Amino acid sequence: MHRTFEDQRTGDDMDLTGLTKKLAIAPGAVVPRNLKHGRVQAHAISRDDLEADVAGINASLDLIRRTRGGSWPTGPVTLEGNYVDLVWHEAEFRDDKSYTYVLTNPDHGYIGCLYLYPLGVRRPLTEETLHHDVDVSWWVTPPAYEAGLYAATFEALRGWIGDEIPFTAPFYSNREIPC
Repeated sequence: MHRTFEDQRTGDDMDLTGLTKKLAIAPGAVVPRNLKHGRVQAHAISRDDLEADVAGINASLDLIRRTRGGSWPTGPVTLEGNYVDLVWHEAEFRDDKSYTYVLTNPDHGYIGCLYLYPLGVRRPLTEETLHHDVDVSWWVTPPAYEAGLYAATFEALRGWIGDEIPFTAPFYSNREIPC
């Protein structure tokens, strides 16, 4: 269980170890379930995406590690294991704890995933990231990457965040950030 940043604020010296910064959404604001920008669309991930998600992850293991970074995935995923993850993502979205989207493109279909997490969940919370309000990461499949859709997703994110998604200070935590 993570402690929240708000629980540990004690003057100038803060121990941020193990803390998370709660996602703060303005009263009345809604995180959309569907998004579209240029060549990239996104919809809230659900169990209906199971087969495409498993195939996409398993075809992209090395590319995910290279572009997104982090410790996931540790290896190929199974239908059973990924089903549990998708149910968890659905519940997190419903409860405004985190937001996971499937990325699609008219020419390529399923192209990857987008994650909006509280700071401190994916990477440790630091003084550098305290002023950000959401940790944003994404990955795409190898054919989508070759088609320029990794960079197109970053462009879409910069359009969505603040305009459609109610966050204003994103921290893009991917290892590879397009120029």
